[in-house]
Amino acid sequence: MQRRKFGNTDLIVSIIGLGCYGMSGVYGPADDAESIATIRRALDLGINFLDTSASYGQGHNHRLISEAIRGRRDDIVIHSKSGSPRDGNPDGVRGGGDPRYLRKVIEDSLRNLGIERLDVFCMSRVDPHIPVEESVGAMADLIKEGKTRFISLSECSAESIKRGSAVHPLASLQMEYSLLSRDAEQQGQIAACRQLGMAMMAYGVVGRGMLSAQVPELEQMTAQDIRSRLPRFQAENVGENMQLRAALEDLGRKKNATLAQLAIAWPMAQGAHFGTFIVPIPGAKSRKHLEENVRAADLMLTAEDLAEIDRVAPPGAAAGTRYPAGQMHRLNV
Repeated sequence: MQRRKFGNTDLIVSIIGLGCYGMSGVYGPADDAESIATIRRALDLGINFLDTSASYGQGHNHRLISEAIRGRRDDIVIHSKSGSPRDGNPDGVRGGGDPRYLRKVIEDSLRNLGIERLDVFCMSRVDPHIPVEESVGAMADLIKEGKTRFISLSECSAESIKRGSAVHPLASLQMEYSLLSRDAEQQGQIAACRQLGMAMMAYGVVGRGMLSAQVPELEQMTAQDIRSRLPRFQAENVGENMQLRAALEDLGRKKNATLAQLAIAWPMAQGAHFGTFIVPIPGAKSRKHLEENVRAADLMLTAEDLAEIDRVAPPGAAAGTRYPAGQMHRLNV
């Protein structure tokens, strides 16, 4: 597995990371023993970059990782998000940028992970009620205190990236970016990362399963599966998205690749095209899916391939928004 310098930091990370979100039950049941084995297998295969969050399973994800990396802390780069407070307020991001919240969440994260310092601490959403400069300043204080080496933002606007970076350098931006979700191109986030020397982390690269080998049907999803509430899996949108999926699957076959491998290789190729290091962080909660994902590192997409993909799946081609209407206001702040 190739590795590259992570943005403007001295961290060297694998060109494909491992997203640990699904290991805490959000896409249906997960098996802790298999999840731990998957993380350890990822390390053996050369993946050294894990993405997690304090909010995944309310600490469960961190405790799982703690067990998986025991004795191998020096082999791995941990990027952990803050999550957002949930107090029953419909504006779920309220308070997520408060310096007191950010301090508490990183201290809880370190305790659950069983480590002394994070590699990258990321604020999950810009809080519209607190200036981003105040939040970034608070995270910069955590660097000074030795609680994290670097800081980053997630799902924010290009303007917030620039304003935050003026207070303290930001290592990266994490954003949903896939063959089905290309907002980062149109809203200026990729351009801002390039301008500031930041890396970009692409999550949701297999469309939360829409671009995987087997698309889950709405009727088969449990209430705990977040996809049961996502617009792209609803009856009014899923048919159109399945047609788009089939066309992309045909393109994968031409490259002797699975659809998931094409979906993972695409943001890496887009990064080269835009002059920005984009590292996909596909989730996997089994060694089988992990090993399929890893092979995407060997899939080279040419300029002609990218043009053909653009023809089949241009920006905005997917039916339905990324999140339910009530959550869309939390993006691009």
